[in-house]
Amino acid sequence: MPAKNGDKVRVHYTLKDANGEVVESSTNTIPIEFTIGEGKVIPGFEKNIIGMNPEETKTIKVTPEDAYGPRDEKKIFEFAKKNAPGDFDPRIGQTMQMHRPDGKAFVVTVVDRTENGFMMDANHPLAGKELAFDLELVEIVG
Repeated sequence: MPAKNGDKVRVHYTLKDANGEVVESSTNTIPIEFTIGEGKVIPGFEKNIIGMNPEETKTIKVTPEDAYGPRDEKKIFEFAKKNAPGDFDPRIGQTMQMHRPDGKAFVVTVVDRTENGFMMDANHPLAGKELAFDLELVEIVG
C-alpha cells in the first residue's frame, strides 16, 4: 500500500550537492521517521514520499522553493566585535548560534571579517540550492 498523507514513515536518504558529492546520508544509521503532512521535513522531500511503497527507492531533485527557500541577502549582516565577549574570535565558515533581541535563537555562518567585526549569514547553508536525494521508503509505521 503506497504512503499517503498522515502516514508515519521511516525513510533512508542520501542528499547530494550539485556536483554529486554526498552532503548527508542516513544509509549507515537509522532511517528518519516522520508523519507525512506535519511539515517536519522539507516540502519537496515529503511530497515525493507520497505514493511510494515500502522498500521502493527513487532519486529526486528538489528546487530551492521546495527545500530551504531562496537565498535572502537581507539575512547577511555585520556583527560588531564590541557586542561580543572579549575572547570571541570565530573562523570563517564556522556556524554558531546567536540570539535575537526577543531571545529566540538562530544559526549563522561566519562569512568574513570586517574592520569592526564579522559578517554573518543567517541563511540556511542549503538555501538557494537545488538538492538531489536518493530515497528509500523503509516502512510505513502507521
